[in-house]
Amino acid sequence: MILVVEDEPGIVDFVERGLRKQGFDVESAPDGETGLERSLDPDVELVVLDLMLPGISGMSVLNALHAQRPELPVIILTSRGEIEDRIAGLDAGAVDYLSKPFSVAELAARIRAQLRSFAHVRDATTIAAGDLQVDLVSREVLLAGSPVRLSTTEFELLVYLMQNRPNVLSREQILRAVWGYDHDPGTNVVEVYVGYLRRKLRNDGRPAPIVTVRSVGYRFDETAA
Repeated sequence: MILVVEDEPGIVDFVERGLRKQGFDVESAPDGETGLERSLDPDVELVVLDLMLPGISGMSVLNALHAQRPELPVIILTSRGEIEDRIAGLDAGAVDYLSKPFSVAELAARIRAQLRSFAHVRDATTIAAGDLQVDLVSREVLLAGSPVRLSTTEFELLVYLMQNRPNVLSREQILRAVWGYDHDPGTNVVEVYVGYLRRKLRNDGRPAPIVTVRSVGYRFDETAA
């Protein structure tokens, strides 16, 4: 499904009708907050995003999407044609950029190109260790073939540990990567979420593959997965 995040009804109608004629399943969102919420739906395969939105700005939506669904392609659609805006959008994670006025046929062609690339990325973005499989695009986690339901933060923590195995990661590194904290000696959020993950990743009585290294941090133990 293609999600169009745009607040001008005339443009929404123009884009929706044009893309549907091209064979796409299309939905729309009228503001940044609604657009961000709907973009997190795994059925959304690509987002066409206006930068000038009421409420949450398009750039804020783009930054949040890049953090939460980094593989989701986003095409920026805006009336602002300055090179600085294009650069800012691309630097923030957009895969392409169209300025108004535009051709729906060209937009459709760019969408098809990005969806082809997205399919290739999907095939290449699975992390596996023992009985544990993690799909970075669908955010599906399987343990011995059975789905494991993780919160967004639990998922990000697991991915960070797996991507950096077998290195030991300090509490400060994890805080910075998963929560965006530079340093907060008063929080035990890392310990709490490691505990959550361990309970969910136990398999047939075996301990979860997250090992505590005393006075250092945590590491993902691939042999225990």
